Amino acid sequence: MSDYQAILVERSETGILRITLNRPEKKNAINDQMWDELGQVLRGLRRDESVRVVVITGAGDGFCSGADLSPRDDAPRPHILAKMRQVTDIALLLQGLPQPTIAAVNGVAAGAGCNLALGCDLIVASDSARFSEIFARRGLSIDFGGTWLLPRLVGLHRAKELALFADVIDATEAERIGLVNRVVPASELADFVTEWATRLSAMAPIALAQSKALLNRSIGPGMGEALDAEGAAQAVNVATADAREALEAFRDRREPKFTGR
Repeated sequence: MSDYQAILVERSETGILRITLNRPEKKNAINDQMWDELGQVLRGLRRDESVRVVVITGAGDGFCSGADLSPRDDAPRPHILAKMRQVTDIALLLQGLPQPTIAAVNGVAAGAGCNLALGCDLIVASDSARFSEIFARRGLSIDFGGTWLLPRLVGLHRAKELALFADVIDATEAERIGLVNRVVPASELADFVTEWATRLSAMAPIALAQSKALLNRSIGPGMGEALDAEGAAQAVNVATADAREALEAFRDRREPKFTGR
C-alpha cells in the first residue's frame, strides 16, 4: 500500500479500507497518476474478501476539486475518447464494488470530485463541505456518472438546476435536497464515518452486496450506457472554442466569455 503517491490506502483489522485522495495542495484534484492509482485499488478490491467496507475521503481541507486542469507538458496526450474510457472504467469499478462505500466529504467536492462522492453508496459531509457540478463553467458537460446519479438522488428538475447553473451549494442545502445522507460537524466527521463503517463491517457481506446490486439496477438504464453517452458528449465539448476559452479563463482567474463556437 505504500507504493501509491497520489492516494493513501489504509486497512483496519475490522475490514475497513480507507482511500484518501492525497494532493491537498491542489484540493485533491485528480491527475493522471491519481486516476491510475484509483483504478488499481478499485480493481483489487473486487476480489478482496478481507475488505468489508470502503471509505473515500480527501487529505487536508478538501475532498476533491475535480479533474486537474493545470497546464501540462508537451508530451503526447491520448484522444479524449480514450481518456473518457478511463473515467468510465473507474466510475463503473466504484459502482460495481461488492463492498458498501462511504464518501466522507470534508471540504469542496466539485466536478468529477462531486460525482466521485455521489458514486458512493452513502455520503457523509462535514458542515464545511461544498458541492458543485462545475462542468458548465468550464465549457463542458457532466461526466463521471453524474447524469446517471443526479436524477436518482434529487429528481430530474433539481438535477438540471445543479447541472445547468453549476452553482456551489453548501452541506445544509445538499442534505435538504437529498444529495447527502448526513451532515455532521467537521470535528465529528471521522468518528461518525468510522462508526457507520464499523456497523457495516459486522453485517453479512454477501447479503449487503446483493442488496446494493439490486438497488443499483432498480431504476432505468444502466450506468454504463450513461457513461458512454457522457464520453461522446465530452469529446464534442473539448473540440469547441468555448472549452478552450474556459480553460484559459480558469488559468487566468477570470470569467470566461462564451461564444457558442
